[in-house]
Amino acid sequence: MTTDDPGTRRNDDADWDRWPVPTYLAENYRELHISDDAVIAHHSAVYRGLDPDGLARVVEIGAGPNLYPLFLASGAARRIDAVDRSAAGLDYLRSQLADGPDPSWRPFWRRCRELNPHLPPTMADALARVHVRRGDAFGLGGSDYDAASMHFVAESVTEDRDEFRAFCAAFAGTVRPGGLLIAAFMEGMGRYRLGDGSQWPGVPVDTADVEAAFRTSTADLCTSRIDADPGLPSYGYTGMVLLHARRRPSSGR
Repeated sequence: MTTDDPGTRRNDDADWDRWPVPTYLAENYRELHISDDAVIAHHSAVYRGLDPDGLARVVEIGAGPNLYPLFLASGAARRIDAVDRSAAGLDYLRSQLADGPDPSWRPFWRRCRELNPHLPPTMADALARVHVRRGDAFGLGGSDYDAASMHFVAESVTEDRDEFRAFCAAFAGTVRPGGLLIAAFMEGMGRYRLGDGSQWPGVPVDTADVEAAFRTSTADLCTSRIDADPGLPSYGYTGMVLLHARRRPSSGR
């Protein structure tokens, strides 16, 4: 992957199959950070309002190697599709399903289950609901999932603001009218560098940008913000924006 191109880089310009999973996990998910806890608390409050096993099909867009969104969804979903376009990310997910999750995920699991007792009894039970598939939001347009979640994806795969908005619209379009949307975004982060030296496209967004990207396609749109986590690599970001909403009914009401 070329990292010296000064031009605007789009999603298709990055070699996602070579996403450095071990580096990314070491920098972000080998311990439960303050920001993780805030995201888990936000999402758990939404999922607790749903009936256990009340959602037939849920999709996690850009699942990558992050397991805690799958844990969270298992409190309401009978089936969870973990969708990613990265071969490296998919390989990691499949290994976690086949061999059991890494021990580092246990604190995440405990926190998820503490905040939502609807979760299955064990991590293995939760992950038994997960099905891994290759793809992205653009390929799932017109789907009829009951809910969709997305974590640090739309703003972290492109430097093109129009493509960011298109990705958000495609994400919203993966659920049926009235379907639930849950998401988290890095605030203020442009092109970013991981510890192995690789650089990846990113577009700086804030709460207003996120709300604008979803305003026409959703109802009951709620956002909140948390500060940057000092325990994480800076990546140039300034905080995180959390969202939950419902896809607007086809009638527009």
